[in-house]
Order: sequence, then structure tokens, then C-alpha cells
Amino acid sequence: MTATTNDPIRRILAGALLAFPCLFLLVFLMHFQHPADLLHFRSHYVAPTPDHYERQVAMLIAAHNRWPMIHDPHMIGYLALPVIPLCAFALYLLGRRKRPLASAIAMMITITGTIYMGGVFGMWTAFFRGIGLVDPSQQAGATATFIALTTPQGAFLLTTMLAKLTMLGLAAQALTLIHVPQVRTWSIVCIVTGSLMFLVFWDLDNWMMIATLLILAGFVAMRRVLLQGGTA
Repeated sequence: MTATTNDPIRRILAGALLAFPCLFLLVFLMHFQHPADLLHFRSHYVAPTPDHYERQVAMLIAAHNRWPMIHDPHMIGYLALPVIPLCAFALYLLGRRKRPLASAIAMMITITGTIYMGGVFGMWTAFFRGIGLVDPSQQAGATATFIALTTPQGAFLLTTMLAKLTMLGLAAQALTLIHVPQVRTWSIVCIVTGSLMFLVFWDLDNWMMIATLLILAGFVAMRRVLLQGGTA
């Protein structure tokens, strides 16, 4: 049996490599109202119809925030975000000896993107809880406001675009691990493919879930290298 490091930092980082994709899988699964939705694949994002927004706003107003915040998948994603910088540092530890500068730059891209991703999740969480406080007589105005706030333009679009740096950073970090001893090529391919798929199919939950599974597979392999004290 291969020896496992007793370094607490490496153990924490190894745990983060599992926690991040697993928590995000939960976030995507919670977006599906019916099992059949999981198999409804689209080639590109299609904006919801006004009727969809009306039903969603009506549901949130009727619920009146009686459901715990943790039942909101956006809140789970929001609270999980601090784990991503730990994953970025874990990949940096694996690549810093082979490519110190490239590894450091790629890590900073990932961490920067995580900051802006916090803005995306924070906005959605605030929107959902805010609508829950609206008086039912103001449903039409609340629907119009919700549509305006979530239209991909202005500050909302800017924050979303900057959040994508997270996945660009992870892909770049994986590429810095090419030819690094003990790091399997297939794990690099999984992370790069998953990260790019995440970007291409942004807001399509079933595709993003598959992308996250690929990232998880790559992270599991790199976690073993980290725990074995590899590339220290």
C-alpha cells in the first residue's frame, strides 16, 4: 500500500478536491424539478419565456421565504465557493516545481474568477429571497423587476463573464501539470475537458453536471498524488 502523507495542509487540500465538485453536483441536481429534465439536453442556452418567470415569481411570493435558505441551490453554491481557492492551491502545489510562474498565474486566475462567481451566486440568492417578501398584489411588478434584474446585460453580464475565469483558471492549471511526475495525463484531460464544457454550456445544468463529473474524476487522481506527497 502506498504511504499517505500526514501533512494536515495536504489533507485539507485533498478534501477540497472532493468537496468542490461534489457540492456543485448537488447544486445542479437541485435545479431539476423532474427526473426527465436531467435528460433534456440542449445545444445552447434558451432564455425562459415570460410565463416561466411569472410562475417562478408566483411560487416565490406564495412561499414567502418559509423554506430554509439552504434549500436554495444557489445558497449551497455560494457557501461552497471558499473551497475552490483551496483546489486552486492544491493544483499549484502539484505544478509549482515544474512550471512555477505558469502555475502561480493560473492559480490567481482561478481565485480571481471565484471572487466574481461569488457575485453571481450572491445575486441569485438575494433575488430569490427578496421576491419572497413581495406582497402578492405586486406580483406583476415583481415579475417585471425579476426579468430586468436577470437579463444578461450590464453589471449582471459583466459579473457572469468574470466568473467564468474560474473555469478558465482550472483548465490552465491542469495544463501546467503536463509531464509533471506522477500526474496522469488522463486526469489532466478530464479537468480541461470538464472546465471547457462548463464554459461552453454555461447555465445548462445537465451539461454542467457532466462537466463537473469530469472535473471530479481528474481531481480524484490528483488527490492521490497530493496525499502521497508527490511533486512536493
